[in-house]
Amino acid sequence: MLTLFIDPLLKNCPCGFDSDGDWDFYWCDREWLHQNYDTMFLHEHQKILHFRNHYELTRKNLMVKNLKRLKKQTEREQGKSEGLSFDFHPTTYELPSEYHIFVEEFKRNPGITWIMKPAAKSQGKGIFLFRRLKDITDWKKGEYQPLTDTTREVPETYVVQRYIENPYLIGGRKFDIRIYVLVVSYNPLKRLLDVHLTNVSVQKNAPDYDPEKGCKWSTLRLRQYLSAKHGSEAVKKIFKGIDNIITKGLQSVQKIIINDKHCFEMYGYDILLDSDLKPWLIEINASPSLTASGKEDYELKFGLLNDLLNVLDLENRLTGKEKRIGGWDLLWDDGPVLADDGNMECTTNGTSVTTANSFLGCHNDRKRQLREIYTAAQAIKKT
Repeated sequence: MLTLFIDPLLKNCPCGFDSDGDWDFYWCDREWLHQNYDTMFLHEHQKILHFRNHYELTRKNLMVKNLKRLKKQTEREQGKSEGLSFDFHPTTYELPSEYHIFVEEFKRNPGITWIMKPAAKSQGKGIFLFRRLKDITDWKKGEYQPLTDTTREVPETYVVQRYIENPYLIGGRKFDIRIYVLVVSYNPLKRLLDVHLTNVSVQKNAPDYDPEKGCKWSTLRLRQYLSAKHGSEAVKKIFKGIDNIITKGLQSVQKIIINDKHCFEMYGYDILLDSDLKPWLIEINASPSLTASGKEDYELKFGLLNDLLNVLDLENRLTGKEKRIGGWDLLWDDGPVLADDGNMECTTNGTSVTTANSFLGCHNDRKRQLREIYTAAQAIKKT
């Protein structure tokens, strides 16, 4: 029998984490992990959410720093042309440490819009747009007070990045795409991908937002819409670009994440399309929201979490060689994973989508798929 802890409030009660090991799976919050992990003893079978330094990818300033470092390494080892594969993140600087470099870039591009974001906040908190340097004068003054002034507060770290002024609109509305990425190991890197609906964290504040109906689309519906308007080849290019974004993000921290066989991570990648159908990485969330905004959203998130437990396979019912488990597609297993021949048909237009093992935006009867893989795994284990 599995014992699952999923309530973050359990951090306030003695649950036997360091003694009898009477649990299997703990969905802990980040703060609890930081305070307790180094003092814990984990048994072979136990799994816990978050790697110890997961923030290397999810803090906005560290994400940018790591992506820039991998890009430079790639250009040095493979040539400048390979660096173009990192052209999915807007020009970004960390403030206050890169303020002077930012000012030089700002002056070279007069009249464009920039966006300021706190490095460690989410859901739009503390974000603002500006076109003039004097619009951030108050922030700058707070940074450049004399260091001898012991009463001043240390300024909060921000990232400032070029604002994408030509977003792709549906029905006159801007949107982003939430994609869940599950990492079960960083050494070797092994990642899976699941789909979600377009994000609601900003649109829910619109005056005409209906909480009963919501304003989310499934990725299948989005793919069908884009295919109808722009054709299947354009859509294939979009989703191939999204796969590249996910891969590069994880590779940028692969060597610095503290790998632990007990840990796993479920990231929430937020992707924005511009009017040229180019995908852009907006941010990566360490604790993507699992709160449902409607019936369809609830069913999707319930299935996502159920399938996550299937992937972790705490009861050892699978073979470990499955390429797809419910809604999760295995895209990287110490190298790219390719689709099996003949098994990569997307119902959007009935033609092959890509050679990568990704069903992003394709029809998926996940319950049937789960029955089939468990039946196959049982048969293999009996032989």
